[in-house]
Amino acid sequence: MAETIVVVESPAKAKTINKYLGKGYHVLASYGHIRDLPSKDGSVNPDDDFAMLWEVDKDSEKRVAEIAKAVKGADKLILATDPDREGEAISWHVLEVLKAKKVLKDVAVERVTFNAITKSSIDAAFKAPRPIDQALVDAYLARRALDYLVGFSISPVLWRKLPSVRSAGRVQSVALRILCDREDEIERFVREDYWSVTAQMLSSAGDAFEARLVGADGKKLQRLDIKSDAQAQDYAAHLRSATHAIAEVERKPVKRNPPAPFTTSTLQQEASRKLGWSASKTMQVAQKLYEGVNAGDETVGLITYMRTDGISMIPEAVGYARSCIEKEFGKNYVPDSPRMFKNKSKNAQEAHEAVRPTDFRRLPKQLKAHLERDHFALYDLIWKRAMASQMAAADTERTTLDIDAKAGARVLNLRATGTIITFDGFLTLYQEGKDDEEDEDSARLPMLKLGEALKCGDVKTEGHTTEPPPRYTDATLIKKLEELGIGRPSTYASILAVLLSRGYVYVDKKRQIPEEKGRIVTAFLASFFTQYVAYDFTAELEDKLDAISDGQADWKEILREFWTGLSIKIGEAKELRTTVVLDALNDLLADHLFPAKADGSAPRKCGACETGILSLKMGKFGPFIGCNNYPECRNVKQLDAQSGEAGEEDGAARNAEPIILGQHPMSGEDISLRVGPYGPYVQLGADKKPKRVNAPKELMVEGELSFERALQLIDLPRTVGQDPETGQDILANIGRYGPYVQQDKTFASLATVEDVFTVGLNHAVTLIADKKSGKFSRFPKKNEDGTTPATPAGVEVGAHPQTGEMMKALSGRFGPYVEMGKVRAPLPRGTDIANVSLEIAVVAVDKKRAAIAEGGDTPKKPFKKFAKKK
Repeated sequence: MAETIVVVESPAKAKTINKYLGKGYHVLASYGHIRDLPSKDGSVNPDDDFAMLWEVDKDSEKRVAEIAKAVKGADKLILATDPDREGEAISWHVLEVLKAKKVLKDVAVERVTFNAITKSSIDAAFKAPRPIDQALVDAYLARRALDYLVGFSISPVLWRKLPSVRSAGRVQSVALRILCDREDEIERFVREDYWSVTAQMLSSAGDAFEARLVGADGKKLQRLDIKSDAQAQDYAAHLRSATHAIAEVERKPVKRNPPAPFTTSTLQQEASRKLGWSASKTMQVAQKLYEGVNAGDETVGLITYMRTDGISMIPEAVGYARSCIEKEFGKNYVPDSPRMFKNKSKNAQEAHEAVRPTDFRRLPKQLKAHLERDHFALYDLIWKRAMASQMAAADTERTTLDIDAKAGARVLNLRATGTIITFDGFLTLYQEGKDDEEDEDSARLPMLKLGEALKCGDVKTEGHTTEPPPRYTDATLIKKLEELGIGRPSTYASILAVLLSRGYVYVDKKRQIPEEKGRIVTAFLASFFTQYVAYDFTAELEDKLDAISDGQADWKEILREFWTGLSIKIGEAKELRTTVVLDALNDLLADHLFPAKADGSAPRKCGACETGILSLKMGKFGPFIGCNNYPECRNVKQLDAQSGEAGEEDGAARNAEPIILGQHPMSGEDISLRVGPYGPYVQLGADKKPKRVNAPKELMVEGELSFERALQLIDLPRTVGQDPETGQDILANIGRYGPYVQQDKTFASLATVEDVFTVGLNHAVTLIADKKSGKFSRFPKKNEDGTTPATPAGVEVGAHPQTGEMMKALSGRFGPYVEMGKVRAPLPRGTDIANVSLEIAVVAVDKKRAAIAEGGDTPKKPFKKFAKKK
């Protein structure tokens, strides 16, 4: 009996769907895209009408062969990949490869999409098949070609002109510019001091409340108008001696309507605010909830498709939500009519619903015992937001009291505001998170009449300083990208992950901070590829790509228009001399690289030779600032990797006097901290061949090293103890490849530098024993029967969200790493492979893949054996 073959992206989705379809269907997973553009020149050829060269990777060849074999004997092929542009592209790729293999003879081909992986949604989708949507495929091809042309055209220019940078991207570079522009704002910001004056007021009935000074002598006082403490004290003295009375009372009812259910971007923003998650982690967990998780009695998709910018819900879902609201909260929490939401964004694609539960009757509290912690946290958030969107509005009352303080001919004005909730409505279930802390006055003000006299109690004056605009978080950056119309919901997570993996930004307290490399790349692109990192240009290009997906524009025509301008700019940039590039960067980054000096001297004047001029230079290991009198003057300033500020003047530090930290208690010799070509080190004494030990950066605090630490370093290697079986000493030390313990000729790595000084004998003995047994050896010790023991299987982390391939965390000869197919990506030393998150694994693997694609980190080929010469 012939079967119907169904192709989806992931094995998890395949497993869930297969359960619903039953006999007669065979569901196979493509594991994401089965082919891609090879990472080499010529994969997109503008001279051949933008012909694109697609290649099936080795890992996908087996899956393609499996699908082709199954299709050959089937009567129907159903392509059931995700209902968006990427899903359409995956189906198109599968179909094109199967056509090339000539296995579709007499096989009917259908395309189905569903917004939720539930039996009813799948049954409805299979009753309404359609052909491949070529407009969506064309939009995918256009985006893929544009990204390739930008990456493989601009990146080589960057490599030649700025050796330490890695690459540029069509959308990522614009997102990086947003971060760099904000950093420029922060550096240019000039703080201002100001004062506020507040007074405790007391009504005749004894009700107390607080009012702030907002006016004086007939003029309004803005936030920054009180410039000194003396001025504030003058106002305070007047308030204490004045008579106070109510000048105006305003009570205004305000309705607060609930927010719309989640789109992709609002889900990422709220998960960042409330759960502290990155955008990529949010999408990984959401993918699981969509594809199917164990809900106790069955495996089922708990949410609708999570890559969407639609904010509507189908009538059936709205009906379930309203009945659930009435059951859980009461009739007064159900509005008279269902709420209808419509996108305001001009680029919104409303083909899909908002992100919502597939069944509102699955209450989070009922599922908590069956779901993993992360799955429950995100489902709870999605369920509450979708439910709240159909609940009654909250009723609030905002009260404003204006007070006149009179003393003689002078009148000061005070104001008190308060907001109270008279009916909580949707707020009983859900309140939207805030990007930054905001003051919200929820105090209830007393019922007062016009002209009523008040008493003035304590009067406070408080000094403040204005703060620069905050750096972007994941949530606020995604919000900014969406406001500008840059990128699309499905791309935000990958944009942020790419910037992090390329070393262009780092994250500190959830804030995105551009690295020096990132700022230099942005300055270069802004100087020589201005149009291609312009916000308006990128947003307009997104509009054109959306027009392709709507069938209103020809994708190759848009590519021609784009490439004509870009190719001219690339030709001009290739001819640029290095001095021209550095001059442009020096000018654009002048405020950052050469801040004003306290003595008023020229910011770029060399402080070492007094005659040279400092300039940005590019070295093999990154950007640095050097003197133009090199080699006579070797004053250089290395730009620190994770500070956003210039580091210490390296050349000056090398020539500076050593810092004496103290004397060795046994020999009495000086222990000094010095800086050499390879960084800081500790030296004992000043003989011709003194003992020297590198000072690891992990032990340095703000460029300084304590005497206790220096003494510990000088006294290395440290004797941990004696092996109870052999009686041999076990030593702890720091070597070329990091910290380790040693017994005779056996070495075993330690997780951190700190372990060198704290590791105990039992742990050291265990590490040495494991190393001797071959547990972590590349060439494990043979068993007694001559067989090789099994290597550790590793810990499955999860499937890669793009490729669908399983990733494993393992321990190897050189430390922990993540393995996906033939890609092995190192993890930081000391990482516990049992606790590697999916997010960490994805970032590590993508970074390794990017390095391989750029040719900078290609897998090594095996050695060839040559016959001996006669």
